[in-house]
Amino acid sequence: MSRIASTFSALQAQGRKALIPYVTAGFPFADITPALMHGMVEAGADVIELGVPFSDPMADGPVIQKAGEKALSLGIGMVQVLDHVREFRKRNSTTPVVLMGYANPVERYDQKHGEGAFVRDSAAAGVDGVLIVDYPPEECEAFAASLRAHSMDLIFLLAPTSTDERMAQVARVASGYVYYVSLKGVTGSGALDTAAVEQMLPRIRQHVTIPVGVGFGIRDAATAQAIGKVADAVVIGSRIIQLIEDQEHAKVVPLTIDFLRGIRKALDA
Repeated sequence: MSRIASTFSALQAQGRKALIPYVTAGFPFADITPALMHGMVEAGADVIELGVPFSDPMADGPVIQKAGEKALSLGIGMVQVLDHVREFRKRNSTTPVVLMGYANPVERYDQKHGEGAFVRDSAAAGVDGVLIVDYPPEECEAFAASLRAHSMDLIFLLAPTSTDERMAQVARVASGYVYYVSLKGVTGSGALDTAAVEQMLPRIRQHVTIPVGVGFGIRDAATAQAIGKVADAVVIGSRIIQLIEDQEHAKVVPLTIDFLRGIRKALDA
């Protein structure tokens, strides 16, 4: 059983929902990510999504795009992202870490370091799951099998526009959890329609037996609590990035802890 699966299993046994914060690796300071990850766990995070900076992130809104550009300007690439995970693992061997990003940095890593290097080195660093936004499920069976062989999960996005056929395709390949994008558009855009999410989740669960997390548009404790009533996990990204983008180094971790503690409290209420 993967670390993600055992985390969800333990939460389910306790009747609790997973809190999954997202942060772009190397943002807002090149050296802050491991400390920020530890702070998130201290605040009650169950899984951490770590964004791999990329120059053309098609699913990300302006907030995360800007964070990615800043991280790239600070020299953060896949090598540094894996270093962050390795550093985090020195003190935390239990909290699952998911790399979220795009095909280009993954394939470029394999070009530079040899075929299969990304999967091998991610596993060695302590990564538990991978979400590649632009990898369609029908082209991922070999990649998913390679990840599973290294006890890692391949996570997919589903959207309000996903057909039953697409959900079934995802269900065949996905493991760990699926990430339901709660609105049409990019990260951090628009107001969350909790009623629409509520209607969609039973449809998804007709096909998908693994946990369903919901993200894109969750900004505060109230929306997190509403989504937590129907989903297995709540994913928060853009709001955290906005919170820390202009802060001095010493304030980044305390502010994140304070914000996430409020979300955790609402989810557990």
